[in-house]
Amino acid sequence: MEIEEMSSYEALPLLSLNHVSLSCRSVWASTYFYEEVLGFVQIKRPSSLKFNGAWLYSYGIGIHLIENLALEEFDPIIEPRPINPRDNHISFQCTDIGLVKRKLQGLGIRYVTATIDDDDGNRADQIFFHDPDGYMIEICNCENIPITPISSCSFNFIPRNVRSCKGTISNKCGFMENVMMESLSRDMMDISF
Repeated sequence: MEIEEMSSYEALPLLSLNHVSLSCRSVWASTYFYEEVLGFVQIKRPSSLKFNGAWLYSYGIGIHLIENLALEEFDPIIEPRPINPRDNHISFQCTDIGLVKRKLQGLGIRYVTATIDDDDGNRADQIFFHDPDGYMIEICNCENIPITPISSCSFNFIPRNVRSCKGTISNKCGFMENVMMESLSRDMMDISF
């Protein structure tokens, strides 16, 4: 099996995550949820968009809600789905897990908790719950677990039968690792000040 290294291609000129777009049954109910529960604020939406929706912003990202009344036809939520931390989800970091739990309890929002322990004894606490349309939300203190690159090379896959053949696989390490570390450093600088 041959896997080409990412560094053999020019990386896309990406800057950051801009927004997450979610279909919803009721723009009003979903806007209320994202404002009241997660602290987003509604922002101006271009009038050229000729369908019902809302744009919200906070924490450096946007959430674009798109009303889709057909959701009820095909995916009715008659009784609440189980909360499964392995479902697709959007995750937000927080500074006080206890405060988040108290707020969710006060609002009557069902949630489940989980913890992640890494190999160095660091622990991250997680809270999972659904928005009005059943999308999974995670709130965590995942910054407690350091971001550590797995290796110094992206896609450093060498089949077992080739590992002993020195010099046959070119080593194009460095570019993606530098981009990742520069981005991480910028993020840490933003957090520090």
